[in-house]
Amino acid sequence: MEEIARITLIGLLAGVIGTTSGGLITIVLKRPKRGMVSFFLGFAGGIMLAIVLTDLVPEAMEAGGLFPAVFGLFLGTVFLLFLDLRLPHFHLFEGADEEKNSFIRAGILLGLGIALHNLPEGIAIGAGYVASPALGFALAVTIALHNVPEGIAMGCPLCAGGLKIRRVLFFTFLAGFPMGVGAFIGASLGNISPLFLSIALGFAGGAMLYIIFSELIPGAQKLAVGYSGTFGTVFGTLAGIVLLAFI
Repeated sequence: MEEIARITLIGLLAGVIGTTSGGLITIVLKRPKRGMVSFFLGFAGGIMLAIVLTDLVPEAMEAGGLFPAVFGLFLGTVFLLFLDLRLPHFHLFEGADEEKNSFIRAGILLGLGIALHNLPEGIAIGAGYVASPALGFALAVTIALHNVPEGIAMGCPLCAGGLKIRRVLFFTFLAGFPMGVGAFIGASLGNISPLFLSIALGFAGGAMLYIIFSELIPGAQKLAVGYSGTFGTVFGTLAGIVLLAFI
């Protein structure tokens, strides 16, 4: 039980530190430059891609075999697709001419979408720690990095709407909270059987792949200044490989 509590705390910290840091960056920079956000999105996507393909999916296959891992990947992808169809995720700097109330409403709706996207990412951390502490740590660091641009995305409309600093930080903090819940679920159920662990790891991998290819890399390219998005993705992938080599 103590181990589950520790993993839950790590997942919670990965979530709230990432999104709150993004909100803080928005407050300090007011509106981050496109090239910087583009590079950060690409970097997060690259490092996530490296970990999914070189560690998360192989661990899923080792735990339960090819078919449970692929089934989990499919479920994770479909689940994130369903969330994207039903809820807004993050799309940076849109609606710049809206009234302040519309900005605040958009920021809160984005936060809801981000919070629900954070749940399966928390499951990834929890299930990852059950499979291997090194994998769980790598996922926690990577997902925390990934949450920074999400916090920026949420913080931008909230700041544009004139929301007070403490409220911007509070809402971005809340958006990361479900990751702790997901980590608890992943750590608790991952101990049930190797089959469930395989599906859970695959599910998390599918969810992360969906975010990489539907949000992070396209967002990096859309906001790119020169090759900022491309180099961000390349450097992120290399950083992920290096990270896995040393943990």
